[in-house]
Amino acid sequence: MQSQPTAVAAAGCTDGSPPLRRSASPGGQIRGRAALRALALVLGLLLGLTGRPGIASADELGDVQALVTKGDLARASDRLDAILAKHPKDARARFLRGVVLTEQKRPADAMKVFTALTEDYPELPEPYNNLAVLHAAQGQLDRARQLLESAIRNHPGFATAHQNLGDIHARMAAEAYERALQFDRSNTAVQARLKLIRELFPANPKLLRLEQHPVAHSTAQPPHVPRSEPR
Repeated sequence: MQSQPTAVAAAGCTDGSPPLRRSASPGGQIRGRAALRALALVLGLLLGLTGRPGIASADELGDVQALVTKGDLARASDRLDAILAKHPKDARARFLRGVVLTEQKRPADAMKVFTALTEDYPELPEPYNNLAVLHAAQGQLDRARQLLESAIRNHPGFATAHQNLGDIHARMAAEAYERALQFDRSNTAVQARLKLIRELFPANPKLLRLEQHPVAHSTAQPPHVPRSEPR
């Protein structure tokens, strides 16, 4: 999911936006170089190298991921405690903490973790996706839709968010059809549409996909800027 800096500079951003164009004028060349420097800075933040201060190693996080996959959530949580004690700002470790809390049926705590990640790393789509899954499980479909749209704006190629957004739209459509039938039970067209949606999308919140794997660009560290007001 990550692009090499040279490819991005040549072909444009990964979200499909037009490539940077160099102007033939001196002023345009200066602006072009400034834009490239800014792009390089952003890429440096997103593609931060493991082993840097504040960043957990891939091996450490791989071990935690393996424990989560096995369902050994207690040990995974203990390992994350140790990692986050050393690297409290590591986005991947924090993301895995949210996944573990979700699997441990602690949605309120998981929401706090994922919300903090959206504040520290607003460019990352996975925390928005997982927040959407948690809100949908509580019946908050419109909030889930908003979060998934944020994930897609940040990363248009994030397939999981697109799939989940489709499921959310289907569930919202089902609710609208149910309301319509409350006023007109004889409407066979609405009855048929509602039946089809229920067959394709059973009312099961777990059908939404929780992202469990922090992607490579989530190794970035949060920018070192003070916050004026807590959210």
